[in-house]
Amino acid sequence: MNPRNSSGEWEKPFWQQPGWLLSAGFFLVLALLGAFVVFADDEEEKAGPGPRATAASSAGPAQGTPSGKPSNGTEGSRPAGCRTDDSDQAVPPKSPADLKWKVYRTDLVPVSTTAGPLLYKGAVWSCFARTPLGAVLALHSITSKMSGSEWRTVADQQVARGPGKDAFVATRSKEADESAAGAPGSDGTYVGFSMLTYTKDQATAMLLIRIADGKYGAATASVVWEDGDWKLRPTLNGSLTENITFVGGPEGFALWGGEDGA
Repeated sequence: MNPRNSSGEWEKPFWQQPGWLLSAGFFLVLALLGAFVVFADDEEEKAGPGPRATAASSAGPAQGTPSGKPSNGTEGSRPAGCRTDDSDQAVPPKSPADLKWKVYRTDLVPVSTTAGPLLYKGAVWSCFARTPLGAVLALHSITSKMSGSEWRTVADQQVARGPGKDAFVATRSKEADESAAGAPGSDGTYVGFSMLTYTKDQATAMLLIRIADGKYGAATASVVWEDGDWKLRPTLNGSLTENITFVGGPEGFALWGGEDGA
């Protein structure tokens, strides 16, 4: 099946797009982007769980205008117990040395002991560094929680305020939760990322996913700095991804490494 960027299918939030498998666990119901996203061969096949990662600059047309406004850098302090080193403002060319993988349902989500998440409360993994790496890790962590039963709690705390959030919640509320089945990473794997734009107030990145048959897909998503942490920014129509596409491979992406996490 070829991606159809101009069809109505791509106007839906990613978990409703038959061309992708949603991860029950990262980017993914893109999963790029309620849990891990992978491509399905049959349009009528129900989407299932699968991981994500950021991808290269070969994406197609955007899904819509992202909602929510970047903060002006003065909106709120860091949450209680959250302190990060935000000094490194360079886009990382490769996986950080302290990267590990943490299991959420059937997804393997990349995490860092320095860039985040540093706080874990159920499905809400928060406290990310205000850096390019922190933004990318926030994208993975938040999007991977949107297909399961805890999506509403995560959306309440980790999706940016605005019409996009309202549209996402209204649409997602009508959808069934994905069940978690299979070994972690069995439906798809986060492979890497490509940062498209970054400031200390907003970031947009492509998340790269490899599915079980070896194919690669990429999803573009954004976060904004709000209330002292990175928050996922949906498009105005409520989609968590701004763009989804097939890619030929991992070339052009910073690839994840790291050790298996618990």
